[in-house]
This record gives sequence, C-alpha cells and structure tokens, in this order.
Amino acid sequence: MTQPLALVLYEKLLPGSQLVNRLQDLNYRVQAIADPGMLLECAEQAKPMLVLADLGFARNDVCGAIERLKQNPATRHLPVIAFSSESNAELEQEARAAGVTLVATDTAILNHLPEFLQQALQVE
Repeated sequence: MTQPLALVLYEKLLPGSQLVNRLQDLNYRVQAIADPGMLLECAEQAKPMLVLADLGFARNDVCGAIERLKQNPATRHLPVIAFSSESNAELEQEARAAGVTLVATDTAILNHLPEFLQQALQVE
C-alpha cells in the first residue's frame, strides 16, 4: 500500500518540522514547501492528498496561494488545513475566504493531528 502524500507549507522551523515528523509517524509521505508561490505548482505535480499551510509567513501571501490552489480545477478538491502560532480572527477569516478547510493554532494541530486529518479528509 502506498503512503498518502501531504504537502506542508511552512517558514518557521518549529512547528513546521514537528508537523512533518508527526505526519511521517502517521505513515504519510511529506513534501515540505518553503515558498507559498510554489504551492500550486507542487500540488499539480505531486498530487497530494491534502495540504497543511502555515499562515504566519512574514513576507509572502499564503492566503493568496491557497486561493489560487482552490481556483485551479486540478487542485480545488484538496483539503487545506491552515495553522498559525497564535489565534488571529482576521487572518482566520481571510484563510476561510481563500478556501481553507480547517484553521487552528499550531499547538492544536500538533496535539490533535489525527483528528484534524480525519475531519479534513471526510467525504461529504
């Protein structure tokens, strides 16, 4: 059986590397991306099962990258779990408008990753 692929977009080493390790512990293959501008291209080529994206990039538009991902017919079906180091209602609202499936703090994601994955991957 092949392992599902998760794309993880992050800038900060912590919690990004912790998230990668937790996904690998859950038998996911992981492709890390450090540039939001590469998200769509990587998703088109790699064909992941889901995307996890850090909203806390200092100089890049993560929500814009997610929006482009969701507007593309080849990638719009991908569930996107977004996380940030602290709760920010304005950023969460922007992420949801861009098409994010779930938004949580990085601590919540790390502590409850299996539940978040299950919820994001539910077929409606």
